[in-house]
Amino acid sequence: MFEKLFRKKSISKILEDAAKGYGDHGDALHKTLGVRDLTAFGIAAIIGAGIFSTIGKASADGGPAVIFLFIFTAVACSFAAFAYAEFASMVPVSGSAYTYSYVAFGELVAWIIGWSLIMEYAIGNITVAISWSDYFTGLLSSIRIPALGIDNGINIPDWATMDYLSALNGHKHAEALLSAGKSVANLDEVTRIASHAWTTAPQIGGFHLVADLPALAIIIFITWLIYRGMKESRNASNAMVVVKLAVILLVLAVGVFYIDTKNWNPFAPNGVSGILKGVSAVFFAYIGFDAISTTAEECKNPQRDLPRGMMWAIIICTVLYIAIALVLTGIVRSDSLAVGDPLAFVFDQIDLKLMSGIIAVSAVFAMASVLLVFQMGQPRIWMSMSRDGLLPKSFSKIHPKYKTPSFATIVVGFVVAVPSLFMNLTIVTDLCSIGTLFAFVLVCAGVLVLQNKPDVQRGKFRIPYVNSKFIIPIAFIAVLAVAFTKFKPETMAFITNETKINGPVAFITSLNEKELETVKREISTNPVVLQGKQIDAEAYLNSLTPAQYDNFMTKSSISYAKKYESGWSLFKHKIPMWIFLFICVIIAYFCITKNLSLIPVLGLICCLYMMCELGISNWIGFGIWLVVGLVIYFLYGFKHSKLGQAPTN
Repeated sequence: MFEKLFRKKSISKILEDAAKGYGDHGDALHKTLGVRDLTAFGIAAIIGAGIFSTIGKASADGGPAVIFLFIFTAVACSFAAFAYAEFASMVPVSGSAYTYSYVAFGELVAWIIGWSLIMEYAIGNITVAISWSDYFTGLLSSIRIPALGIDNGINIPDWATMDYLSALNGHKHAEALLSAGKSVANLDEVTRIASHAWTTAPQIGGFHLVADLPALAIIIFITWLIYRGMKESRNASNAMVVVKLAVILLVLAVGVFYIDTKNWNPFAPNGVSGILKGVSAVFFAYIGFDAISTTAEECKNPQRDLPRGMMWAIIICTVLYIAIALVLTGIVRSDSLAVGDPLAFVFDQIDLKLMSGIIAVSAVFAMASVLLVFQMGQPRIWMSMSRDGLLPKSFSKIHPKYKTPSFATIVVGFVVAVPSLFMNLTIVTDLCSIGTLFAFVLVCAGVLVLQNKPDVQRGKFRIPYVNSKFIIPIAFIAVLAVAFTKFKPETMAFITNETKINGPVAFITSLNEKELETVKREISTNPVVLQGKQIDAEAYLNSLTPAQYDNFMTKSSISYAKKYESGWSLFKHKIPMWIFLFICVIIAYFCITKNLSLIPVLGLICCLYMMCELGISNWIGFGIWLVVGLVIYFLYGFKHSKLGQAPTN
């Protein structure tokens, strides 16, 4: 039983099956892609929400020094890209990390990574569809055509442009803040809109009809386009890439003349912690380059072109991200950039309304191109899993006319469209990131597993070998030395699980009505609070210095559990980091004993670290997702696996 779970596919067998047409349906995919097309697909996937949205929040947290975070993330992704490129050259077929894991680790791990890739592509596309909807509705609301009677834009009702969970949670959050004394006018815009969507939505039997209809519409259109064929998808992607690159270059060309270098001082206003705060958002800006590897069977020369396409895409996008970050933080102060549309916002600040309009239009194209690449990758993963017998045969069906995985494409459309109507953006973003990072970790580990096996058939591309025997252990010791000297208080607080005080928003929104009245009464005794005036408890507590806030919480009669986080409730958030440290020790041991290659080792460590930064709740969600996947594997995949029906290769 144990041996069957880890039965492996040989590279020679995979290539032999691919040469025969591979599958039960007698049709093959069209080979139409070259280096330029692959690079364009990579840019299409990477240049999206990152440069039009998340770069703003990351810049606000890290200041101009956020460029170092982009460089770090790019380097980490480049390490993983090297591993992908070596596997793609070795096994030039559709399937991406799923197929690579089948070769390196065996069937069970391959299933797990295939299931994780569903999380990356399908759930990632839910994220992108929701973001696209935000840009599109914002663009419609800015349209002014007096001749047609459109003076205040085209405004879709809030309940038709938002997911159900965001509206519900926003309404609850708004009620908690209003009970604490905050006025409706002082609510942040996101909370106010979400609450309005909930209260104005049509109801059927008390159920609020809140659904993101623009997100549904774009998914239907993109699914239709991908169903029609790779050539059509390629042409649409290339056109959208040209549009958004032209706009980004225009932003740089115009923005450089409005840079005030005084805005770059201080360069890192919130220190290293501020820079690292945006790790999740910035990483999400880079994911998607691995989708290129799913198109291997549609490449004219995959062994040569796939590695080049990945590397060029990452290099070009990193240069653009750094340039845009420097321009944005040079035009305005970085602390003002925590907005959803930072590029348009910056040009509004310098009164260039035309540029803001151009950026809004290009953002719609940029997000659509990301959606296209992600939506294109998922059916090809399912197709590969179906070919191996782990999913029903219909998933590997190739359309006789369009030469696309037709059934899988339609199913992916439903899988993405339905959740996009009600799922929360933050939830799906983090789940997508953790699934992607897990795939990166296994691909890097796969290269290391195959490193010293002489019987493995190699491709044309090999990762440059640098022995990690001394580099990794020395680096590990150096990091520990810095942690216990320069950052000793933080390190000891982590190790001893030192009690942590809850922030004002978390504290206020956790209180019941009676406890809120107690807090307001305690605030009213402060001499700076005007008696008789309505008290906004959250705003008051946020206005205090750290020392004042700590003093207030110490004296407050509210229960200790509401004021502080300690014990298990605090330690559980540190579990991912303890796992990371434990694995680092194991990696260092194998570097010494097995002379592992440095680049994939660095890729494994960097990606695993970013996984740990996503928090325990995302690990739990990911764990639940994997358990569901394992149930499906043992109920269907294990019994129908083609490796189980034939001699193991």
